[in-house]
Amino acid sequence: MKKVRTRFAPSPTGYMHIGNLRTALYAYLIAKKDDGDFILRIEDTDQGRLVEGAVDIIYNTLKQCGLSHDEGPDVGGNYGPYVQSDRMRSGIYYEYAHKLVEMGKAHVCFCKEEDIEEQRKAAGDSFYFVDPCKLLSKEEVEKRIADGEAYVIRLNVEPEGTTSFDDEVYGRITVENKTLDEMVLLKSDGFPTYNFANVIDDHMMDITDVVRGNEYLSSTPKYNLIYQAFGWDIPRYIHCPPVMKDEHQKLSKRNGDASFQDLLAKGYLPEAILNYIALLGWAPSEDREIYSLDELAKAFDVKRIGTTGAIFDIDKLTWMNGVYLRSMDMEKYYDLVKPYIQEVIGEGYDYKLVADAIHDRVNILSEIRDMITFFKEPGEYDNELFFNKKAKTDAEVAKTILPIVYDCLSSLETWNNESIFTVLSEKAKELGYKNITMMYPMQVALSSRSVAPGGATAIAEILGKDESLRRIRNGIDRL
Repeated sequence: MKKVRTRFAPSPTGYMHIGNLRTALYAYLIAKKDDGDFILRIEDTDQGRLVEGAVDIIYNTLKQCGLSHDEGPDVGGNYGPYVQSDRMRSGIYYEYAHKLVEMGKAHVCFCKEEDIEEQRKAAGDSFYFVDPCKLLSKEEVEKRIADGEAYVIRLNVEPEGTTSFDDEVYGRITVENKTLDEMVLLKSDGFPTYNFANVIDDHMMDITDVVRGNEYLSSTPKYNLIYQAFGWDIPRYIHCPPVMKDEHQKLSKRNGDASFQDLLAKGYLPEAILNYIALLGWAPSEDREIYSLDELAKAFDVKRIGTTGAIFDIDKLTWMNGVYLRSMDMEKYYDLVKPYIQEVIGEGYDYKLVADAIHDRVNILSEIRDMITFFKEPGEYDNELFFNKKAKTDAEVAKTILPIVYDCLSSLETWNNESIFTVLSEKAKELGYKNITMMYPMQVALSSRSVAPGGATAIAEILGKDESLRRIRNGIDRL
């Protein structure tokens, strides 16, 4: 049995789109499930769309996600070069395109694209381009080329009959040949088209499984005509449904939708993003949602990829990200959140206590900033904030409670969460109050918030005795 070889072949045109990253992930999982090879190939033949620095984004994204490629421009391999422009300079696309012409499977075309476009507009949906250049003699073609006339090479497609192929997701696909245009293989600038270069490179790199979006389903019969013309093995196709913004729109950076880099900047973890997008279109056989990359590789089955678009739900990703944060090793978690804490509240605080206080509440790292600003300086608040139905408090109750809290804490010698909680709960019991009735007004005075990470006693420990008493005194004064 042939070794499984998959490839991720992005164009370096900017940020890493979520759909592209999912394609890379599925290609990686298919390879690793069967101890195969995952290859990175850079497709830069569309020179007009190239963005400076985009190749580094591709490398960095794969590294951040743990999708280690076995071969590629940066790690080498036996099937290089792994950048299409480098491959083009070796002449392979020119060679194979002209070989198809010699075999009668393609032809040289001198038609101007603008002329074809005018015909297309005039004919509308019924347009089928019949290339007059197919009737040119070999001698005339050679003379016009020798005279320096610009040309492209087009695939020959006979309009009669049908063409069929099998896809692992969509099953047997059959199309009428008359719906297939005679696509350009080699452009007038000598560069191959994306479609043609894909076929040549996939064959030369022994790619066994091709993973891509379902927008390429319509082009696949034309790819297969090239494979068949050369007598090459056709790879296994896995066409994936789109990632959707909603029921009608695809997720798209052009529409302002988040890229992988955008999500990282907002405080999402690479492993959470990867876990979530694995489930966009693929359903595991187990009733679970949290998977490590290794677990995904073992569980992944292309037969469980759906055929309909999966809607990207940012709330679901946020929930999943929170799960990852809360299940993380505490030291790793602390190292992750410390820069955010330090940025907001500056020096003079025990960052680990702050990290512990927010641990059960934070879902994305960018939330931390707003969550802890009150440590630096409490905001203004209305006395209506003291109203809490569950705590049975309001401003009048707080007038009674806060002086009691102040007196209890003023004489407290050991200042930590446990000692603060103990002295206040004992006082609450003595006076016949519930703990929450004692703690809620204190929390409002310390944080100027109805909901705050850690609760009143944890906040007091972090602020320290002097600052806590100062804020409680201010709360009393404003009442």
